[in-house]
This record gives sequence, structure tokens and C-alpha cells, in this order.
Amino acid sequence: MVRNFAADSLAPHAAEWDEKHHFPMDVLRTAGELGMGAMYSREEFGGSGLSRADAVLIFEELAKGDTTIAAYISIHNMVVWMIDTYGSDAQREEWVPKLATMEHLGSYCLTEPGAGSDAAALSTRAVRDGDDYVINGTKQFISGAGASAIYVVMARTADTGSKGVSAILVPDGTPGLSFGPLEQKMGWHAQPTRAVIFEDVRVPVANRLAEEGDGFGIAMNGLNGGRLNIGACSLGGGQAALEQTVEYVQSREAFGKPLAGHQSILFTLADMDTQLEAARTLLARAANALDSGDADKVRLCAMAKRVATDAGFNVANSAIQLHGGYGYLTEYGLERIVRDLRVHQILEGTNEIMQLIVGRSLLSR
Repeated sequence: MVRNFAADSLAPHAAEWDEKHHFPMDVLRTAGELGMGAMYSREEFGGSGLSRADAVLIFEELAKGDTTIAAYISIHNMVVWMIDTYGSDAQREEWVPKLATMEHLGSYCLTEPGAGSDAAALSTRAVRDGDDYVINGTKQFISGAGASAIYVVMARTADTGSKGVSAILVPDGTPGLSFGPLEQKMGWHAQPTRAVIFEDVRVPVANRLAEEGDGFGIAMNGLNGGRLNIGACSLGGGQAALEQTVEYVQSREAFGKPLAGHQSILFTLADMDTQLEAARTLLARAANALDSGDADKVRLCAMAKRVATDAGFNVANSAIQLHGGYGYLTEYGLERIVRDLRVHQILEGTNEIMQLIVGRSLLSR
């Protein structure tokens, strides 16, 4: 079903959405109607109740159609999962149903202008005032900003490092909530990315997810799944580029025979396919570890994210090389895939941070 949706509703429009910087909210609602708005949230309030192993298969297929839209759906699902997992029954009942159908969209607010990889250094502050929190600060690089109905905001409620961060729901339209201009990005043109600005934003304490001080743990748990999803999106983009290249090298001739008749081309294709398959296997193992609560899940998710995002980007870049000058043209779509996949090596924790996680895990055994 997802493959057909990606082929029919995403792929034919991906180039136009990229060129016009169009965020297709109507198409997202269609995805929601098909069950993709709350994939691994519980069914009680409209979730699909799928596993993380299911989700990585879905995101790879979505990304074959449009890597940018697939990546946004991943971010939206992280928001819904956080509310469904850590929210009260009242919060879940209020927000999950419309998020599940994607009638409402969600954004995740962790990164700040001065706090990226060092997420525990965030400075956005939520000060308790009676039964409310008053929030001040700025979040940076927020996908869906300005289009979302709900923002999951990681804010400092105490000066105790990572233990002083809380997760708070801020609905769109709350007084004091505003947005910076649209960021002009290398890729991901089909989804809006803006700063989210909080100026004396007042929300009820009842909008907090879980307990005060639980926010950093919620953020890190969310990122485990986000890393798997973004790795799967990278595989989908790389796979689409590989499939297009296989067709091209059989029709394009050079030196009196098709490119596929040259052994060096076959070697490159073999390397591309092997990189994707190896990454896919590791991604599946990490997804199973996350589903089962394996003690090694954080390490495996970090490994899989790094390997899959590197593989997807490298394969798409090789696809451009095998297309020669044609690969550099927008009409072939490969340069768009490369532009979109490049950021996957940065977000959800840079690939250098993934190395740090894996290295530290070895020393802590």
C-alpha cells in the first residue's frame, strides 16, 4: 500500500514540490487516512499500532517517492509517539486522533541556535508561575514550523543539566509564539524549516509530558526511533537512485557498447547495491532491538543511523557519477536526492555523535 502511495502520490510531484518549495499538506492528510500519521502509536486513539521494524520498511518505501516528505512524516510520527507514550489520557485524547489522521501536524523543538549536538545545553526556559509555565527562548531548524498545530518543546525547568529539562506541549496560536523566516536550504525544499520563537508563552502545567525533569530522557528515547527512520529514508533515496541508474547504464552507450557492458560499471553497481543491503540488514537488527527493549538498542540505533545515512548518500552520489553530465541536470532527479539526503548525516544526531555513542558504549561494558 505504501509503495503504491509513494509511486502515485509522491514521486510524480517531487520535482515540482522541490522547485516551488511547496509543502503538500493535502497529500499528508491522505497519508494520515492510510494510517501513516501515528504508525507506532497505540490504536486506542487512532494509532496504527505497528512496530519499529514495520516502520523502517514503510519509510524506505515513502522515500523512494520523495525523501523530503518521508522525512517530515518521520518527524511528525516522533511527536505523536511522544504524546501517546508519555502523555496523560487527557493529552492523548485531545491530540492523538487528529495527529493520527494528519488533519493536525506536529513539530519537535529540541535544537537551539547555541545547542545542537550538545542538546543538554539548551537554554529555552520554562518558569513555573502558579498553574502555568512561562516559556522564553528560541528553537532552530524546526521542520513544519508555522504549519503545525502542536509543538513538543524541550525547555529548561531547573539548572541541573540534562535532568533539568522538561517536555511541554505548546499549541499553535498561543500568544507569544512566533516563527522566523523560512530557511533557504540546500535540500528538503518541500517542507518548511524555521526558527520557533517563544516570548512569554504561557501554557498550563497540565501541558507537560510526564514529570518535570523527564524531558531529556523523552528526547533521547524519541531520537532512537528517529535515527532508524531517517536511516530508512536514506535507504529509500539511495535505492531509487540505484534503480534509475541500473536502467540508464543499460540504455546509454559509450565506446561502442552499453555502459553496462563495461566491467568497471558493474563493479560500481555491485558496491552500491551491497552498501544498501548491508545498511538495510543493520537497520532491521536495530529496529528489532528497539522493539524488544534490548540493552544494546541505543548503540545499535546509532550504528544503523550512521551506516544507513552514509550508504544512501554515497549511493545517490555514485548514481550522479554514472549518469555523467545528465546526472547533474535537475530533470533526472538525482541531484535532488543527493541534496535531500545530505542533511540526514547531520540531523537526529550528527554521524560524528553516532561514533561517540558507539565508542562510549564500548568503554562502559
